[in-house]
Amino acid sequence: MAESMPPQAQEIASGYAFTGPALELGALLWEGEPLAAAPVRVPLALLNRHGLVAGATGTGKTKTLQLIAEQLSAQGVPVFLADLKGDLSGISAPGQPGAKVAERAAQVGQEWSGEGFPCEFYALGGIGPGIPLRATVTDFGPVLLAKVLQLNQTQEQSLGLIFHYADGKGLELIDLKDLRAVVAFLVSDEGRGELKGLGGISPATAGVILRALTAFEQQGAGPFFGEPEFDTAELLSLAPDGRGTVSVLELPAVQSQPQLFSTFLMWLLADLFHGLPEAGDLERPKLVFFLDEAHLLFTGASRAFLESITQTVRLIRSKGVGVFLVTQTPRDVPAEVLGQLGNRVQHALRAFTPEDEKALRATVRTFPRSAYDLAEVLTGLGTGEAVITVLSESGAPTPVAATRLRAPRSLMGPVAPEALEAAVAASSRYPRYARAVDRESAYEKLAGTAAGAPAPVGTPVPAADPGVPAGGPERERTLVEQVVDSGVFRSLARSVGTQIGREVTRSLFGTTRRRR
Repeated sequence: MAESMPPQAQEIASGYAFTGPALELGALLWEGEPLAAAPVRVPLALLNRHGLVAGATGTGKTKTLQLIAEQLSAQGVPVFLADLKGDLSGISAPGQPGAKVAERAAQVGQEWSGEGFPCEFYALGGIGPGIPLRATVTDFGPVLLAKVLQLNQTQEQSLGLIFHYADGKGLELIDLKDLRAVVAFLVSDEGRGELKGLGGISPATAGVILRALTAFEQQGAGPFFGEPEFDTAELLSLAPDGRGTVSVLELPAVQSQPQLFSTFLMWLLADLFHGLPEAGDLERPKLVFFLDEAHLLFTGASRAFLESITQTVRLIRSKGVGVFLVTQTPRDVPAEVLGQLGNRVQHALRAFTPEDEKALRATVRTFPRSAYDLAEVLTGLGTGEAVITVLSESGAPTPVAATRLRAPRSLMGPVAPEALEAAVAASSRYPRYARAVDRESAYEKLAGTAAGAPAPVGTPVPAADPGVPAGGPERERTLVEQVVDSGVFRSLARSVGTQIGREVTRSLFGTTRRRR
């Protein structure tokens, strides 16, 4: 049948004839008809070279994620998916046969049968169904937090100095109230001297940060920060049968906070980067990570944030992790990041407005030269069709291929709420993360005396040292000095392995380096 193809179609098809393991994406489209004898594939070993899944709303991006994720799982590769709309939970259940599925399978040469895949379901801070996923403020870091709080560059730098101060004083920032307490102390009468010592932070800027934190907490963001902190190494697990675990982060309950969840996804990626050793070129990735609604990461981002994203995406490839950004148009992604992406799945684009037309032209220019009129093809693609180019086994881009995609084998829709809740409760990880822990940290240390009696933040605390004369010390110690010198604090510091005065080592987004 290949001999009967037009020569240009044969040339495109030959670019996808890989010898090693590959994922089957679909069949080549030529003059509007799928050619089942011309499969379009992506080499498994090249999926750590990152990718982009783009297209207008309703064109099939979610089903493409599902198709790729379930094949990765079948090949023993763990996957992370952000489920923004709540319809990816179906990957855990077998798909339902039907006339449309059978027709699609016949068109693309797919032997279809329903199959569910091993899944773990998570929820940010336990809001919504899922294993609670939390991070400490310290580990989240100042750059990512500044992005969430929508601080400007000066305020972001000031927040970094505040983290530096807290690290140096042993004031652990576990949740938002800890950071709020440190900032409130620094703008209080007792803490102003400490603020001057930081350099470059004005009381006005500290006040802006404090107000932003308070508003952020009032919006319900508090549960996302705290302990037990999620160990991102959990995302690398395999099921007992050897298939890769699909970690699904359920986000419908927090759709109103897009800056938070998109930035939280970036924290997960940065934390993985810190914890994984160099791996070089592997036969298969250790993990493929899908960042949905990727444009939210870049809107209003500071230069430092963009540089950190670019560095993370560029370097994490060598750790065996592939990253796919999911968004509406390539224009949503900065050129520095787009240049790191080797695999492209571009669904249909609309051209109803002059702005749409401009985006279409820009998208066409990002593809290699091809046998297609891409402007025409991209506006004429149907649901479940896409223009694809990937990296071949030699590392060179494959020819651009208009493709009718395969049908996912798992359920194309959400599972029933009770089934989702049962899956979460049955997980061996649920008991480990279900219950929040609020141990003594910066808030308690700044709000209480050395003996633990509560006091307002910024209120001077009487000396508890029995060696100090009843008339008082020669000079009044600051609140931080009293806390740091207290026996309670020293005991806690020893228990968590923190030495007073040692700063937490930070990198990339200002996140901490954790030993696994």
